[in-house]
Amino acid sequence: MAKNQSRTPGRDVRGGKGKGARPVRPSAGNRARGEKNRPPAPRQGAARREPRDRTDLIEGRRAVEEALACGMPLRSALVQERSGERDQALERIAARLEEAGVPVERVPRSRLDSLSSHGAHQGVVVRTRPFQYAELSDVIAAAGEGDALVVVLDHVTDQGNFGAIVRTAEVVGAAGVVVAKARAASVGVGAYKTSAGAVMHLPIAQVPNLARAIEELKAAGFWACAATEHAEQDVWHAPMGGRLALVMGSEGEGISRLVAEKCDFACRLPQRGRVESLNVAQATTVLCYEWLRRVECGADADA
Repeated sequence: MAKNQSRTPGRDVRGGKGKGARPVRPSAGNRARGEKNRPPAPRQGAARREPRDRTDLIEGRRAVEEALACGMPLRSALVQERSGERDQALERIAARLEEAGVPVERVPRSRLDSLSSHGAHQGVVVRTRPFQYAELSDVIAAAGEGDALVVVLDHVTDQGNFGAIVRTAEVVGAAGVVVAKARAASVGVGAYKTSAGAVMHLPIAQVPNLARAIEELKAAGFWACAATEHAEQDVWHAPMGGRLALVMGSEGEGISRLVAEKCDFACRLPQRGRVESLNVAQATTVLCYEWLRRVECGADADA
């Protein structure tokens, strides 16, 4: 693929197993179904939880420092109370929060544990207003006219995976991430933590219909690639450069039929080991860096 490759309206390019070939665009199907996960009932005697008001929580020192650095409006902070030897790094963060005018409350570790998504709060949790999602048009605008990457997540549900994917997308310079509004991970405390603050630097669009969103991306010059272990073509021979919408499936079900049918081609990661496959966050990292290699080196699909 040439470096600044873009879609040509009305182009009918046939392909198969040959290197760099483009498949014919498939027809649309029906929307995949799913069920909402029911949250677990609270346990008897569990630690007291904060009331669910209109706030998001950010935990972890690096994520909190990122929030301060980018001027994110913080409502309040909970910092672990001092015990024993003074934690200089934590005290510096507490001082920065106070200097920024954020009310700081000293609390026991057990209270922070009750709020933490992964038990990795590192002694600090801050409250902020709910995350402001971008529109799909914002992501397309951020892509500009040349080479660009957009990561589309087909109902990835784990916040840890979601945050890790956003972190990778931001690091490689993606234009944005697109997620479903329902039955999918959203930007919460786990995503803030595992993304290391990347959710604050990258447009993330929530859309009601992923298939329609892919159509809009294709109309804006993107080729849509479905990442699936069932693909015949491996990533090394797939046209992964240019303007690419990389579609990643959910942890359990992969890419739904309707979303897969909207994609122009599919690719898989080759493997020699016995484990079934990488998880979605690891696979996304590999694929994003292959896109970056293509555009940085000017490599085409035969490279």
